[in-house]
Amino acid sequence: MKTFNEKLIQINKKIVLTQVIGTPGAILLGLGIYGMFGANGDAFHPLLNDEIFVKNILIIGAAIEIWQFYVLIPLFKKRSEIMQKDNTP
Repeated sequence: MKTFNEKLIQINKKIVLTQVIGTPGAILLGLGIYGMFGANGDAFHPLLNDEIFVKNILIIGAAIEIWQFYVLIPLFKKRSEIMQKDNTP
C-alpha cells in the first residue's frame, strides 16, 4: 500500500500535467477574447481579425478549459482527503 506522501506526490504530478495540457486552452481563450472584443479590426495578427477563426479558437479553448475543470476537481478533492487523513492524530 502506498504511503500518504506517495499518493500525494502522484496526485500532484497529475495536477501539474493537467495544468500543462490545459495551458494552450487558456491561451486560445485569451486570444479569442482579444480578437472578439479588443482588436476591432486592428489585431497584431491578421487571423485574429477573422470572425470565424476567432469563434473557432474560442470554442476550442473553452472545450479544453472545461475538460481541465472536470479532471482537476476530482484530483483536488482526492488531494484534500489525503491531506486531511494525514493530519488526523
